[in-house]
Amino acid sequence: MSEELPPVGKTAVGVAGLRALESGRPDRLFEDPYAGAFFHAGRAIFEGKERDSRLGMVFAQQVAIRTRFFDDFVSGGTQTVLLAAGLDARAFRLGWPDGARVFEVDLPDVLAFKEAVLAEQGARPRCERTAVPVDLRDNWAAALENAGFDPEQPTVWLAEGLLIYLSRDEAERLLTTVTDLSAPGSRISFEHRPDGERDGLLDQARNVGGEVTSLWLGGLAGDAPEWLAEHGWRPETVTVAELAVQYGREPLDITRGGFVTATR
Repeated sequence: MSEELPPVGKTAVGVAGLRALESGRPDRLFEDPYAGAFFHAGRAIFEGKERDSRLGMVFAQQVAIRTRFFDDFVSGGTQTVLLAAGLDARAFRLGWPDGARVFEVDLPDVLAFKEAVLAEQGARPRCERTAVPVDLRDNWAAALENAGFDPEQPTVWLAEGLLIYLSRDEAERLLTTVTDLSAPGSRISFEHRPDGERDGLLDQARNVGGEVTSLWLGGLAGDAPEWLAEHGWRPETVTVAELAVQYGREPLDITRGGFVTATR
């Protein structure tokens, strides 16, 4: 099952392993009861790959803080779209309001792997969940609307761990489509690193990352807040270091990255 995952999908298995580690901490920032099952099902990918293991440890705290921040961001949404949903189980592990709908958009192979593991676990979603198997470089908007998405309703959009794998043109096309589908009151969030600031975490990751970091294309680089503002969004930013303090963790000196959120 795991060998059928595309390279970007395989990174989701490693992230699931880090979520499982965080879930086992007594001071955990979140609890993901399915992360360990995803990693166990896909761990053959990492056998004998020391470099991938080292990369995972570089990102352990980053993933923990990112997951908690994005959990809080999507909380309470009545129509939520997870772009490149990967192996996160927010539809199964978070509390959702009555009538909430969550759309998980990702590559068909990734979602097939995810569905198989969730079925083995007997998982039950805590909202109305719809998987949308499509490549985000294709006409994913049509697939999303055909799955029941309502563009007239305010939407919470999450693009976790996605834009860095897209070229600038691809990232702009994706966000333009999101903007076109976003009714007033919609919100969006994704990772952000201020332009011109060196990010020790990314530098260290590139030194040990091999296959994973070779897939990074940069997305919008540091221009996300400006791009969003120019396209009718009201952006705000927060750093990982600020969130670490807020969550009771010692901030890492090697990263200056963070997240952008914006309201339409």
